[in-house]
Amino acid sequence: MSTLHQPVRRKRRKLKKKYFYLLIFLLVLLGTVLFVGTSYSFREPPHTTDEPEIVPDKIETPTSNDKSEPIDKLEPIKPPESNPEPEVFPQIESDETEILTEENELEKVVYLTFDDGPSKWTEQFLDILDAHDVKATFFMQGSNFKKEHLQESVKRVAQEGHYIGGHSMTHNYQALYSNQQFVPEMVETLDLIHEITGTTPRLVRAPYGSAPGLNNEHIRKQLADAQIKIWDWTIDSHDWELPGNPTQIIQNIKQETTSDKEVVLMHEKSQTLEALPKILNFFKDQGYVFAVYEDASHFMLNFQNDSAL
Repeated sequence: MSTLHQPVRRKRRKLKKKYFYLLIFLLVLLGTVLFVGTSYSFREPPHTTDEPEIVPDKIETPTSNDKSEPIDKLEPIKPPESNPEPEVFPQIESDETEILTEENELEKVVYLTFDDGPSKWTEQFLDILDAHDVKATFFMQGSNFKKEHLQESVKRVAQEGHYIGGHSMTHNYQALYSNQQFVPEMVETLDLIHEITGTTPRLVRAPYGSAPGLNNEHIRKQLADAQIKIWDWTIDSHDWELPGNPTQIIQNIKQETTSDKEVVLMHEKSQTLEALPKILNFFKDQGYVFAVYEDASHFMLNFQNDSAL
């Protein structure tokens, strides 16, 4: 009997071992599953909880008025705050403001003009202007150019950087306006200036002013066709009618100085020569810069308000 039961016992032992190994395998498998599941569930919550914490910050920060909001939260939302450009921009604005201020100061300009030369006083006018380092604009009369002893003075005017414009040949109202000889006389005068100085001016001053003389549209069209410009004035010194009274000339100029750009009408007269140093000092004290006319920078200044002139 014992020999017969031995194979059965062996089979039972083998089955027990198999069940044992299977049990161990299942336990290992179960442990692995539990471990993996626990690891996955452990990593997941931070991912899901990050989003609600970040989103409100990004939504609320732009509209928040809380001054205690941390700076490092504002920077990602408003990158210009950390950008160096905003620091440079105000500097550029201040530079431009300084430039504009300087330009505004330089816009206070005065043009001194002298009519009816050349004359026996021209050299003395030049001496005073040179001593003050001032350039002026001279409107000269063609008939005076024919006096050879004055031609050297005309050359000096040009050589020292002053502008010479035309002031007609005759200075005669009837011939210039009634007989419509204005343009021919101005052309002849400008040609004489070119012959003496080598310059080619295009500016003239109408004797007695462009009003009423140049009310004639035909004459103005002739001027425009000849590319001749006209300049009147903003300040009339009335020096021609004040012989021996330089003080009144100065007073007239002071009273009429009201703008940041002035053109002063004067003549080559002895009383004007006497008043000139004080006139120069007055404009310097008022902060004016002395300028001389330039053809390339012409601006309209005629009593006819004709933009073609």
